[in-house]
Amino acid sequence: MTLRLANLKGRAQFIVGDIASPRAIDVATASNNSLSADPMLCFAHWDSLKKLAATLDASSGTPVAIADLSCPVPQPRQMFAVGLNYRQHAAEMGSPLPPLPLVFAKFQSSLNSPTGNIEILSDTVDYESELVIIVGKGGRYINEDTAWDHVAGLCVGQDVSDRGLQYMGSPPQFSLGKSRVGYSPIGPWVTDMSNNNKRDDLKLGCTVNGEQRQDTQTSDMIFGIAHIVAYMSTIVELFPGDVIYTGSPFGVGHGRKPQLYLKPGDVVETTLEGVGTITNRCI
Repeated sequence: MTLRLANLKGRAQFIVGDIASPRAIDVATASNNSLSADPMLCFAHWDSLKKLAATLDASSGTPVAIADLSCPVPQPRQMFAVGLNYRQHAAEMGSPLPPLPLVFAKFQSSLNSPTGNIEILSDTVDYESELVIIVGKGGRYINEDTAWDHVAGLCVGQDVSDRGLQYMGSPPQFSLGKSRVGYSPIGPWVTDMSNNNKRDDLKLGCTVNGEQRQDTQTSDMIFGIAHIVAYMSTIVELFPGDVIYTGSPFGVGHGRKPQLYLKPGDVVETTLEGVGTITNRCI
């Protein structure tokens, strides 16, 4: 059984069964309290979680609605994002391909739940569907060949971006423009990908009010997941539960002609193959 870890009312939950009709099993209860109920303390014990998940009976889970789930990684020590990491996206933004990952920080207060609302505070708020890495085993100077061993799992995320704020100064304010409160919804759970042979070529995209806006394969990344983890670890120390956004594909509103931004009432659905869908309403 694939390990999927969610956050239900502040308690870590295994998500079992069909993800279209998910069921939850409390981690602490299932482990006789040998594993923590705190979602943030689970990532350092990912291998133990995988072993336990393999023994679970899906029929014993309690039905759960995605709308009841909170952010699966509520208090990461560090949050990073990589800009211009898809070839077609770099082209639509009129930018050359970067020679190395363009990394910026995001802030914890921007995190949001899988169905949390997005507050539209300007007329230049944009959507960006992203694959999000959650670090399991931390470290420094991680070898790219073994970097996937340091990944707990993946989430689907939105890197909601206030373009007016982002480009207000020179150089641009990427961290602030992409870190308004609630502008980083992720979820619906953290999915282990260790047995997924397509993990470097997943379908990623989003719709706005049912209209397809982004639709790509993550193989279009300039720098793949293993490269990003290894590269980051040469500069900073990575810790269990760290969040790394990996860039958005072609089709953002800012790159369209005319430009197309989010407005109150819009509903953004973001899907990552093998992980699931998050749905966020603009207010």
